Amino acid sequence: MKITVHKERFARALGFVERITSRNSSLPILNNVLLKTEHGRLKVSATNLEIGVTSVIGASVEREGQIAVPGKTIADFVRSVPGETLDINVDQHTLSASSGSYQTSILCFDPAEYPIIPKIDGGEQFVVSVETLQRLIDTVSDSIATSDSRPELSGALLRFDTGIVSMAATDIFRLAEQREDGEFSSSGAAIVPRGTIYELRRVLGGLSGDITVHLTDNQIAFVHEDCEIVSRLIDGKYPDYKKIIPERANARVLVRREEIENAVKTAALFSSSISDIKLECSGAELKITGKNSNKGEAYAGVEANLKGDPFDVSMNYHYLLDGLRAVPTEKIILEFTGKGSPFVLRPHSDDPRTVYLIMPLRSS
Repeated sequence: MKITVHKERFARALGFVERITSRNSSLPILNNVLLKTEHGRLKVSATNLEIGVTSVIGASVEREGQIAVPGKTIADFVRSVPGETLDINVDQHTLSASSGSYQTSILCFDPAEYPIIPKIDGGEQFVVSVETLQRLIDTVSDSIATSDSRPELSGALLRFDTGIVSMAATDIFRLAEQREDGEFSSSGAAIVPRGTIYELRRVLGGLSGDITVHLTDNQIAFVHEDCEIVSRLIDGKYPDYKKIIPERANARVLVRREEIENAVKTAALFSSSISDIKLECSGAELKITGKNSNKGEAYAGVEANLKGDPFDVSMNYHYLLDGLRAVPTEKIILEFTGKGSPFVLRPHSDDPRTVYLIMPLRSS
């Protein structure tokens, strides 16, 4: 292989894929990225056997070929050199790269040993904008369970229905759902692993335009003109989370997001070992209190518009802050649905597409 590439585009492609390379001593090939020329372009790929990521960039190809090169080594070198272009030449299992007076020779692996990143054939296809997929992921990603004790909860449920695409996640202690408009000729649903969701969240920030989602029984691919992510799916049945979203509320409070965020952060300075804070509302003020037997206590008052009965509820402040960040509007509606029942956050909107639930803590 002998090619010339634009250095910044190559660095960006490596940035897309290098992060998922494993630090795996028993299978060293997974520490590598695969460089392969195809139709006058350079494909940069990596996999950890669960997720495969590929980025494609233009290249001046003098000689076709492929090589498996240590991901961190090549990425660090490309980021450190000056110049606009990078010349790459592969001879046997050695990759030589140069830019101006900067040169390197890197010992590589046989590309034939590199795991095959599968292509998805058949199945259903759905087209969504990058911005839509990003909103779905930003809302629910913090709510995915980090434990694998219940595998079906270690991912997010992605669902396509007529006119609506939605994503939901829960770790039992909180639940988030985001819905967005879409035009789809078919329907489908899949549990996407949290690692894939996190990888998508990272990659989408550098993209624009549309994403085509390819869905089969056991795999999913997110295809963009600049990159592609292929992942296995989680086998299992996702819980019917709709049943736990309360239909009625005993009380609703309208607050400003910035004000309540600041109040929660202040009270959290005095939370106990279980990160608890208390919310109380009986009129025009929402009082947020943190109390710690070793430190003391603090409270902050937030202007509020209460409709319904006075209430008090204790909850984990981390979950509340995550929920406040997930709801997209400047003003937020808080719903108290009864002692021991979920505390609900919704946007102040005529067409609310976001719902975030927090299970309360037992009051002390």
